[in-house]
Amino acid sequence: MAGLDRRQVLMRAGLAAIGAGLPFRAAAEDRIALPFGNGARALVRYPGKRPLIQLTSRPPQLETPFSVFDEGAITPNDAFFVRYHLADLPLAIDPETYRLEIKGHVERPVALSLADLKRMAPMEVVAVNQCSGNSRGFVEPRVAGGQLGNGAMGNARWTGVSLKAVLDAAGMKAGAVQVAFDGLDGPVIPETPDFVKALTVDHARSGEVMLAWGMNGQDLPFLNGFPVRLVVPGFYGTYWVKHLGAITVLDRPFEGFWMKSAYRIPDTPCACTEPGKAPAATVPIARLNVRSFVTNLSDGAKVKAGPTSLRGIAFDGGSGVARVELSTDDGRTWIPAELGQDLGRYAFRTWTATTELGAGMHAIRVRATAKDGAGQPMEPQWNPPGYMRNVVETTRIQAA
Repeated sequence: MAGLDRRQVLMRAGLAAIGAGLPFRAAAEDRIALPFGNGARALVRYPGKRPLIQLTSRPPQLETPFSVFDEGAITPNDAFFVRYHLADLPLAIDPETYRLEIKGHVERPVALSLADLKRMAPMEVVAVNQCSGNSRGFVEPRVAGGQLGNGAMGNARWTGVSLKAVLDAAGMKAGAVQVAFDGLDGPVIPETPDFVKALTVDHARSGEVMLAWGMNGQDLPFLNGFPVRLVVPGFYGTYWVKHLGAITVLDRPFEGFWMKSAYRIPDTPCACTEPGKAPAATVPIARLNVRSFVTNLSDGAKVKAGPTSLRGIAFDGGSGVARVELSTDDGRTWIPAELGQDLGRYAFRTWTATTELGAGMHAIRVRATAKDGAGQPMEPQWNPPGYMRNVVETTRIQAA
């Protein structure tokens, strides 16, 4: 290892551990219990991360402890959740030799270096990345898939270049229909389909989709997509391809497994069906729905009776948060909350409220309404993959 400093040696050792599915255990408390059946989880520390909640180690699936969301609207890089589908991680990416291919139905196929991308006009957006199956552990009747709590989401300031500018540099041919995105991670066995996602040409060229190399003012952490990832503001994280290696312009719809068969929702207005019932038709999951949470009190908390401060976050798929309301009597009456700083229509919006709590049990409910009029259902809606949960959340606390 001649020529490597101590930090590089430690990072290489850390990446090797990731590749072997071996997390770095947290030195402090190393267990947590999520509030649903079989919710016991390990808290683990990976390179560049604080202790996170481990769902799987190979590939890494790490959930953010929910208390992090009370720290502010921006989720720190070291606390941002991690989601991989494939276990062959690209552990030896050299930023000097890295190239991003733009190919397919284009006039000029190109291979852009990281320096090439950084020379293009930069753009920045604050946007929520949320796993499609965030909160799946709360779904009843239970469904297959990773049993996540509410921490498979995060809000960051992303820096990069517009996807439109990169596509324009390659010169899309007439008749282009979709654009497909492939990361440098891959399957361990040939039978596993490679993780490739696609967007329509109009969406890809909207000017909002970006190729990000920066996250909260720093280079992307390895586990969040270094050196470049796709950022699709307002859409679920399944489209946010990490370690981006190739962009292919297509003259026909993409038929890969992760679009045609996986990440699909019922083709109904609520993206739901009767519990246990298969949908008649499905469509690919797309835009985030509106959600809100209390962040400073957890279920079962005990507080002093009297004036009580509450705070939390809300977000939607891009229209922006119009208002947040609270109920301290399980939804019978509601009071308005005060919205915090507006970081953009794709970002977390913080909120605060003060309410008088008498002695006894209180069921605190929080609901958000988006600027497009969309709201949250009072009762949970069900679909077979357990996607898009956005029920009005309830936090039960004891005042004394």
